[in-house]
This record gives sequence, structure tokens and C-alpha cells, in this order.
Amino acid sequence: MFPFDVYPLWDIEPVRGEGCYLYDKNGVRYLDFYGGHAVISVGHAHPRYVQRVTEQLGRLAFYSNAVQNSLQRQLAERLGEASGYPHFSLFLCNSGAEANENALKLASFDTGKKKVLAFGKAFHGRTSGAVAATDNPKIVSPFNMTPNVEFAPLNDIGAVEAKLKTGEFCAAIIEGIQGVSGILMPSDAFLRQLRACCTEHGVRLILDEIQSGYGRTGKFFAHQWAGVEPDIITTAKGMANGFPIGGVLISPAFKAVHGMLGTTFGGNHLACAAALAVLEIFEEERLLSNAAATGALLMGALRSVAGVKELRGRGLMVGMEMEKPMGALRSKLLFEHKIFTGAAGAHVIRLLPPLCIGRPQVHELVEALRKAAESE
Repeated sequence: MFPFDVYPLWDIEPVRGEGCYLYDKNGVRYLDFYGGHAVISVGHAHPRYVQRVTEQLGRLAFYSNAVQNSLQRQLAERLGEASGYPHFSLFLCNSGAEANENALKLASFDTGKKKVLAFGKAFHGRTSGAVAATDNPKIVSPFNMTPNVEFAPLNDIGAVEAKLKTGEFCAAIIEGIQGVSGILMPSDAFLRQLRACCTEHGVRLILDEIQSGYGRTGKFFAHQWAGVEPDIITTAKGMANGFPIGGVLISPAFKAVHGMLGTTFGGNHLACAAALAVLEIFEEERLLSNAAATGALLMGALRSVAGVKELRGRGLMVGMEMEKPMGALRSKLLFEHKIFTGAAGAHVIRLLPPLCIGRPQVHELVEALRKAAESE
């Protein structure tokens, strides 16, 4: 048996990490400016993280959600305080897609309606409901296609109003910043208008913060720059620094009913230990402040790179749209300068480094970009 061949793979095998760097099986060091799709939040092999997970593994790795698990309560309390949502409840699951599935289900249970409004170029995951709300026909199978999801253009409140006033929608789901599509940003004004429109029409507002949340933009969640409070927030990628976990933060307006949501592995002991370690490191090392400051430094420095058409993003969630296709440039960064970056389409390089990245690493990236761009 072989792995199902659905991923185009670089011929590089990382076997070890330390902070913002990866080492392959030949001992070659790479600067990680992608964080494994924004997953690595506190850096590779952080000693506190390793210790917390190792100690928990030595005690108990898993038992079912049919028994008490005080780690879940500790995580909910600490996440509520760190995020500014202490009055919300937390449902734990295993991934971002699963978090979005449960958020959509909650909104439908709550309102008794079945339609969902999503936005052009959205990406919400690859499971049934999440992929139906994803605006990419290439990854939506015929089975997933449904008339229950409609799309509106991002930042077009008139189009949103026209749909929501029909009274058919249970939820509107929007990313704090669209990641997979190339770091496309809902404006702060649009998010405030969307919040008001959802309230007016009795529609639940779901903020998908799976990639844009967990400190990546310099605030805990990207939507907090706009000063809005959604009804449901979903999170996952940076939550446990690589250990599979997802979370749904749920407004007090929702009533929990036994059996309405469920999961086998969600909120297991190891996942909670990993997530608690991340929040402890966030506080001790002031990583949100670092994301804001280093992100501003990065954005400023990138403006001097030749061939950049547009820079988008906040904090350490940055999209560089290049004037020419960026495939050759990205390959040079990886194979000649030993720097991992991400991609979004043919022209956009995505930068999603660990939140502990600093000035020396920004300088290393920018110098490599200048050299690679000049040699094209």
C-alpha cells in the first residue's frame, strides 16, 4: 500500500525543528516562513510545549467525553481570558473543518433555517458542509453541492442585504482574513455592516478564524480589529502548535442540549495539554505583541522588494502579490536560500511564520527575496 497521491510534494523531508527553523534529513537548515499552513504558532519543539505534552502522555493520553476532564475546563477558562470572550462557551473538536461543520449545525439548530451565506473566494474546509461553503468548484464534489449555500462578493453589503432580507438564512460565515485565496481582507467597515445586517435579519454570524486567529494578526482574532462580536467563532490551526485540535467559541445566546454536538477524539487530554501550553507561552513571551510589531516591520521591509504588485494582510499573515507568476521565485527561496514560504494561486506568496519570528529572520527573508527577484 502507498499514500494516496493527492499532494504535490517538494523533495525535502524535515526531521527536526527548533524555533523558527527546520532541519532536513541531511542536516540542512531552513527558515520557516510558512509554519506548516499557519499551524506553528509558538515555534518548533518549544521546551515548555514539549514538556507539557510529554508529561501528559506519561499520565493519560485519551479517554472519552463521557467522563470529567478538568483539562477541558482549564482550556476553556484560559482561552476565554486570552481571547476576550470569557462569556462564551467552548466546544472542542479535531480540525478547522470540523469546527465549521459544528458552527453551521449550531446556527441551523438555533434558527430552524437551512441556508448559509458565504463569500466569494472563501475557504472553510474539505468536509461536507465546510466544502459546500468553499468557493472553489475544483474541490467540491457533486455530493457536496447544495442549494443551501449561496455566495456574495466580499465587501459588498448591498449583496448581503439582498440575500439576508429573504429570511431564509440561518448563518453568514466569513473568514477574519481569507487565507487560501491570497490574504484577501474584509474591510473593518464591512464586518461592522455585516454584523448589523445579521442582527437585523436574525441570522447568526460565524467568524472563521481558523487561519487568521490565534494571535496571527496581532490581536487574538482578526475580527477584533473591527470591534465586532460574532455569534460563533471557529479556530484550529495555531491552537496547539501542530497537535490536531479545533474549537468552536459559542455565544451565551445558544442553549446547549445533550447530544446536539459530539466527537470521539475532540478535547482529548493530549490535545488540551498542547493547547494549554500554547496559551501559556503566548502570555509569557508576549507573542501577540510580537506578531503586531514584527508584522509591521515585515510589511515595511517587503515594500522594497522588486516585482511586488500589492501587499496585503495584518501582523504575521501577509500576502505578496507579484507582478509575474511567483513559482520560480518561490522555488529559488526554497532551494537556493533555504526558506519555506506558501502560495495562493499563481501570483501570491503567503507568509505565515511562527509568531516568535524576529527581526533577524525578517532581514534574512527580505535579503533572500531581493537576491532571488534580481536574478530572475
